[in-house]
Amino acid sequence: MKTEIGSYEAKTRLPELLRSVQKGQSYTITNRGRTVAMLVPAPDSASVDPAVATERMKSFMQSGPVRGIDIKALREEGRA
Repeated sequence: MKTEIGSYEAKTRLPELLRSVQKGQSYTITNRGRTVAMLVPAPDSASVDPAVATERMKSFMQSGPVRGIDIKALREEGRA
């Protein structure tokens, strides 16, 4: 369930809102009636196994359209 809340009220009640979000509540934060942000529960990061994620990434890099691309070279190029 999403509740609309003004930005000033969100600022003053942030700790309370965060506790509610941990329990599953979601908020739409507005400024002068316009939506500016969503405060929603984060995905459970504990459910992602780093080893599984690494293997999936390696598999993707070897089989997909990015085959043969040197990521390190791209990274270095972006630093120039």
